[in-house]
Amino acid sequence: MRTFFTTLAITLLFSCQNIAQPSTEQQAVINANPIEVSLENGKAKAYFASGCFWCVEAVYESVKGVDEVINGYAGGHSDKPTYQLSNTGRTGHAEAVEVIYDPNVVSFATLVDVYFASQNPTQVNGQGPDRGSQYRSIIFYQNDEQKKIIDQKKTALAKKLNSKIAAEVYPFQKFWIGEDYHQNYERLHPNNGYIRNVSLPRLRSFQAKMPGILKENH
Repeated sequence: MRTFFTTLAITLLFSCQNIAQPSTEQQAVINANPIEVSLENGKAKAYFASGCFWCVEAVYESVKGVDEVINGYAGGHSDKPTYQLSNTGRTGHAEAVEVIYDPNVVSFATLVDVYFASQNPTQVNGQGPDRGSQYRSIIFYQNDEQKKIIDQKKTALAKKLNSKIAAEVYPFQKFWIGEDYHQNYERLHPNNGYIRNVSLPRLRSFQAKMPGILKENH
């Protein structure tokens, strides 16, 4: 079961950790030069963190031009992160997804629009009931062009909402693939309580906002 049932004490602990200044190791991650991922068979990869990766996986898999979404971890300073380690809030990593897509069908800019449309963009340190630094929102850029797109959209959204946007912007460094049991979780566990009460409502809310970019079977 997700942190839907996490105690208030743990929630406050994670919140305090995120408010603190980044460690020297984490600051090095934030200040690093981005690594660009080459096209493979004409397909590109993009990386996003936005709360529970089960939710984000389902959102992006409903978008035309997206071939596959993989759940994992990114944005931290430790090697070989796991679900248990990331949940401590001490690795710097967030639950993240790798989106494999056809850039001739869907652009990186549109994927960023999907990102903001599928979350509460002002919620700090989590999404919905999932709270803690491992659930914080991060958009990863691989080059200056992507960073420009992210910054422009983030600025425009902040102006529209008249509020600060919580998403952090990181140079992409490495994506660590998550455990097998986390992959395709919504599809494989449709009756799970978290999926029914949190993930599916979040997916439907997004789909109502951007129906024109959805796959036919969604």
